[in-house]
Amino acid sequence: MISDRVRDFLERKAEQYNGRWFIEKDPISIPHLFTKKEDIEISGFLVSTIAWGRRSMILQKARILMEWMHMSPHDFVLNADDREFSRLSGFVYRTFNGADCQYFVSALREIYLNNGGLEKVITDGYRDGGSVYAALDRFRQIFMQYEPLERTGKHFANVTKGSSAKRLNMYLRWMVRNDGIVDFGLWKGIRTADLMIPLDVHVGRIGRQLGLLERKQDDWKAVEELTQQLRLLRPDDPVYYDYALFGTGVFESEADLEL
Repeated sequence: MISDRVRDFLERKAEQYNGRWFIEKDPISIPHLFTKKEDIEISGFLVSTIAWGRRSMILQKARILMEWMHMSPHDFVLNADDREFSRLSGFVYRTFNGADCQYFVSALREIYLNNGGLEKVITDGYRDGGSVYAALDRFRQIFMQYEPLERTGKHFANVTKGSSAKRLNMYLRWMVRNDGIVDFGLWKGIRTADLMIPLDVHVGRIGRQLGLLERKQDDWKAVEELTQQLRLLRPDDPVYYDYALFGTGVFESEADLEL
């Protein structure tokens, strides 16, 4: 049972952070630069892949990558020539380097040319397996089938090994959830009710402080536990509270966590 105080706190904080002002300094600001569906979903996937660490650095590097892709990521993925593609070898953000970047773009090319694009690959996995877990598992299998370096696989979460898949779940929130403000709601074949919470250290910490999460590890089992608790509040939109948990964890001190 979730207390009224916790419910009110989550509702208040979610409303506070699920606002247009949130976009500017968040990685989602990158796909908001575009209007074409494929540009939004490709840029969103790439920026979510490198979305860890200082947010200012994430945005700086993501903008550089978009500029190298001529601010037309879909066209670049499909049509970049050897010279343009080779430039990606110079991209580095933390442990995600040029070889990783080139593989990701090459795999995206295969997916758009031969598998119907990101939406189809992920939505088909969801429909066939009946869950976001199944969708992410199938997505990884398809994405990693083009002989990547061993190191590159570390940049794509593997839910079958217990990963929380924070960045992939965040990406799905962007593409599926439709709030008319921050999230895009472009993909209609996945139910918002089935989305899973993007769990990182901030979300996990606040979730435990609020008594919503007992599991100590930030892994897939914790994702399931926390999401199930949030579904008690909003069965049709549990990841709405990602704004409350993440926003409070990142922007507010523990002293501010007052119910």
